[in-house]
Amino acid sequence: MTFRNPIPTVDIIIELIDQPNRPIILIERKNTPYGWALPGGFVDYGETVENAAYREAKEEVNLSVNLIEQFHVYSNPNRDERKHTMSVVFIAIATGQPQAADDAKNVRVFDLWELPKNLCFDHDKILEDYRNYRYYKLRPRLI
Repeated sequence: MTFRNPIPTVDIIIELIDQPNRPIILIERKNTPYGWALPGGFVDYGETVENAAYREAKEEVNLSVNLIEQFHVYSNPNRDERKHTMSVVFIAIATGQPQAADDAKNVRVFDLWELPKNLCFDHDKILEDYRNYRYYKLRPRLI
């Protein structure tokens, strides 16, 4: 019997708490799909989602993060054009200067009101939900 299950991933909304307005970090992807994205990636076999988030933050932006909370799970089968994934999204804090590494071509710090238009996956939806949560304490709607 062959199982077809969604692939678990993590995405991390990293707030830089040592900068005014607590901006967030986005990476410009080196691989397809191209564009800007939250740091994150696939959960390795035998790894917790929390450890995957710590590892991906270190690998992609070279920062050690403090996970504050599990924000939401995004599981739309069309969220990733390559395959069906589900992402556990964390809110984290960090200090320091992020540096692009691993599959990040570039890294940049953004205030929430000046995000780029070419966001990958469903990261525009994730960041819209995060803005509503951060400014108005509104949680994402469950379908």
